[in-house]
Formats: sequence, C-alpha cells, structure tokens
Amino acid sequence: MSGDDTPTTASSSSRSTTPVQDPAEELRRQRTIEQAKDEGHDADIPSSTGYILTKETEEKRKTSIALQRRHSVALARSRSQASAATRAADVEKTAGAADDGTAGGEEDDSEVAEENIVWWDGPDDPENPYNWPNWRKYTCCALISALTFVTPLGSSCFAPGVPELMREFKSTNTELAAFVVSVYVLGFAFGPMFMAPISEIYGRTVVYHVCNICFVAFNVGCALAPSLSALIVLRFLAGAFGSAPMTNGGGSIADMIHAEKRAGAMAAFSVGPLLGPIIGPVIGGFLSSAKGWRWVFWLIVMISGVCSVAMLLVLKETYAPVILERKAARLRKETGNDLLRSKLDVGLSQKDYFNRSIIRPMRILVTPIAFVFAIYMAVVFGYMYLLFTSVTYVFQKYYQFSTNIVGLTFLGLGVGSFLGMILYTMQTNRLIAKQASGGKIKPELRLAALPYGAVVLPIGFFIYGWTAQHHTHWIAPIIGMGVIGVGQMSIMMAIMMYLVDAYELYAASALAANTIIRSIAGATLPLCGLKMYDQLGLGWGNSLLGFIAVGMIPAAFIILKYGEYLRTRFAIQDL
Repeated sequence: MSGDDTPTTASSSSRSTTPVQDPAEELRRQRTIEQAKDEGHDADIPSSTGYILTKETEEKRKTSIALQRRHSVALARSRSQASAATRAADVEKTAGAADDGTAGGEEDDSEVAEENIVWWDGPDDPENPYNWPNWRKYTCCALISALTFVTPLGSSCFAPGVPELMREFKSTNTELAAFVVSVYVLGFAFGPMFMAPISEIYGRTVVYHVCNICFVAFNVGCALAPSLSALIVLRFLAGAFGSAPMTNGGGSIADMIHAEKRAGAMAAFSVGPLLGPIIGPVIGGFLSSAKGWRWVFWLIVMISGVCSVAMLLVLKETYAPVILERKAARLRKETGNDLLRSKLDVGLSQKDYFNRSIIRPMRILVTPIAFVFAIYMAVVFGYMYLLFTSVTYVFQKYYQFSTNIVGLTFLGLGVGSFLGMILYTMQTNRLIAKQASGGKIKPELRLAALPYGAVVLPIGFFIYGWTAQHHTHWIAPIIGMGVIGVGQMSIMMAIMMYLVDAYELYAASALAANTIIRSIAGATLPLCGLKMYDQLGLGWGNSLLGFIAVGMIPAAFIILKYGEYLRTRFAIQDL
C-alpha cells in the first residue's frame, strides 16, 4: 500500500481522494508523495494519506488480510445459509479467491479487496482532521500545548521548597534532595516507551484522557505523601503519566495541520516543556514560602484538573488510521459486510501491531540522525535541569536571595527562551514560504537555526559561570541564563520540528525515542551538579559544560549539510 493510492469503492461512504485545497496544491502534494515513495520513506506524506511499506511487508500484509477475509467470509457464509441462493454463490466465490489467491481467483480477490476499502468521503470529508474548521484545530492545539506546559511545571515547581521538605522529613542528604526533584523527569523517560505505541494503536485521545486522570491522582498522592520515599515513588509515577502530552502532542499537531502551516502550532507546543520548568520555581518560591511545599502539588492538581475536564469536553481523535478503522467497524456493523477494511489497515492483529509498535521508538532511535539528535537533546535538557538544582543554591549563597525571590531569577531563562522561540519561528516561516512554491518542503528546512543555537548555548554558560564566580551584579548571571535560553530553545525547536516532519505518521514514536534519552539525562545530571560546583567552582564548572557544548557544534553543521542524505540513506521503511 502506498501513500498516493486512491481506491475506488463500492459505496460513497468509502470513496475519496487525498484532501486538497486547490489543483496547484494537489499537484505539489502528489509530487511530494511520489518523491517520498522513490526515496522509500514517509517523511512528507500526511498522516491522513498513507505510508510506504516494503515489498516483504506488503506481502505479509496481503497474506494477513487474506486470512482475515477467509474468516470473515466463513462467518458470512454461516450467517447466510438461509438467504437467497445468489448470495450464497457470491460468498462461495469470494471464499475460493481468498483460499487460493492464484491465477483465476487473483483478479476477483483484488477486485473484492478494492471494493471493500474504506477511505475518506472525498476531499472535504469532515472526519479528516485536516478538514476540521480552524477553531477546532487550534482549540485542540491550545489544550495540548497547555498540558505540555502544566506537566513540566510539576517537574520543578516545588524546587524552592525542597529545603523545607527535607527539614520536615528530617533528611540532610543533598543527593536525595536533588533526586526528589529530578525523579519526576525519570518518569518522563519511561512513560513514552508505552504511551506513544499505544496512541498509534488505540488513538491519541484515549491516551490523553487516561494519563490525565492518573496524573491528577498521583499529584494528590504527592500532596498527601507521608514520607520522603513515598513522595519519590509518587513523583516518578506522576512524571510517567505526565509524559503523554509531550510524547503525543507533536503527533496530534501533525495529524491536523499541514507541514507548511505547522510552525506556529509547534512553537506553542515546544515552548511548554521549556517554560514550564522555568516558571515553576517562580510560582513555587512564593507558594512554598506562604503556604508550604504541599500546596505546590495542590496547585498542580487544580490546574491539571481543569485541563483534563476541558480535554474531555473538546478533544476529538486526530490519528487517521484509528479514525478510519472506527469508520470501517461502523460500516461493517451497518452493512453486514465483514470484508470492509480501512485503507490504512496494515493487516496485523492487535498483538502483532503492539509488539511492532512498542519497539518502534527504539528502532527510530538507532538510526544515525535520530541518535545524534537524542544525544544533543540529552545535553540541552540535562543542562536545563542542572540549572534548576544549582540556581537556587547560587543565588541564595552568593547573593542572599530569599526563598520567594530566588524563583524570579529563572525569568532570565524564560525571557531568553521566548526570544529564541520568536527568532526560530520567524526564520523557519520565511524559509518555508520561500520553499513552498518549489513543491517539496523538506524536513531539513527546520534545522536552519540549529547551528546558531549550538554556538549561542556555550556562550551563555561562560557568561553565567564567570559572572557568578566573581560575584558581579546579580543581573549579569541572569543575562547569561537568558543567552542559555536562546540557545536551548533554538536547538530544541529545530530538533522537535524536524522529528515531527520527518516521521509524520509516527511522530509520536519519534518524539518518544528522543524524550527517553533526554529525560534520563535530565534526571541524572543534576545529581552530580552541586558536587561539580564544589570541586571546580562556578566558573570552571560552567565552563566545563560550555566546552562540552562547544564540542557538539560541529555536529549541528554536519547534520545541516548531510541531514537529507542520512535521513534517506538510513530510513527505516518498515515501521
């Protein structure tokens, strides 16, 4: 099955073509799909259009569907024993075609298969997420983006209250104090391993709803935690279920919005995982000082609860294979025709499909370009959480900031991140607009800002480290944090946008593969941060981080130059 097949079916309920806006757009999109087929990848095929299968997988698929058809025909025969003789003859003829699949039966089998393919109801089918009205698309995007802000907010919101927490539980272990913050991010590493594959089997929406409920429940548990050990376990579970929007959000956006219009939605989606942890300590500092650290969790419960209810009321399924499968199931029930199949049905059982989907993030991760991006994001994300554990220490020890004021220092990182997001979006939109008229919008266009972010990031650490080391005015290290924010956001948005465009149908799995590595780094690197500063000092400690980031700069330029070759040369065609 290929992405540009447009089957002719027996009824209007299953006859359609790829949704288009005008003939020129149709020509451009068909050109893109043909080129994707020639290259053997799905990078530029909309998730509602289809995907590429290898010859071996296509044969397996046909065999599997033939077995399903044989079972369906046998079932239909048993149901129709009392029906007219003509219907019994037709069933027998179809059964013979499914059983041999040779010579004379092959043409009939192909004809029956094509007649029973379920697809979109024309180019304007309202069930196709690309055809949803803009208010619905952007409402869904806004809710998903809000959730990607709330769940990372929980990762660092109570960081300023950790000293009070440790006093309450009578512990002086500094590594444990850092771990109680970062264990939440460790949950981000394990959650995507299951959330992404499940969303590509049962749909995005059910994963959001179940995970939202569990996220609220485990945060209630954190607010009521009787011990430090219980809090650590509950924080881990809250992080695991809180990873759903970050894993599946990019996939949901790719399901609804075409690549040339996706930058704004992805900008809003990408800013949540970065700004949530930054704004968290600002809120947590004042709330912990006024009401205690437990109230931080109650605040998260209230905000996430509102988002969960809103998503229950508004969110609709966006994943095209699931939408079409539900449509096929409905038509099978309405018509009694058990041969009806979704065009995007790969012909595998749920067990086989789950086994295949559960390893998909790992298969994507081992490709060269995905692996390099995972390492790059691990460095950026690990640095960010290292800052979360060290900034409070730096500004309380060297600048005598109080608990409620120290959270405000993170605003420097936040302002820099916003600036980085604006600069990235402006540059990317300009390049996309320039290239859109040429026909093919390559995922590599999303990487144009990557080298700039790679250069800016280490500069920020040098400024932050040495100004803090020499106790210059407090605004100087905050400016350094702002520069870090510009670099971090440029890198993170470039990589996330690229992964969504390059693995459109499997964007959730691609983001999951990336999230796993970066979350492990974000959870473990802060554990050694304070010891590093004790041994090397703030100047050389942050310079060490800067030198590592400098060592990553060549990778950004190499990927920008050879990214397309690596993507097509090492593409996994059978996902």
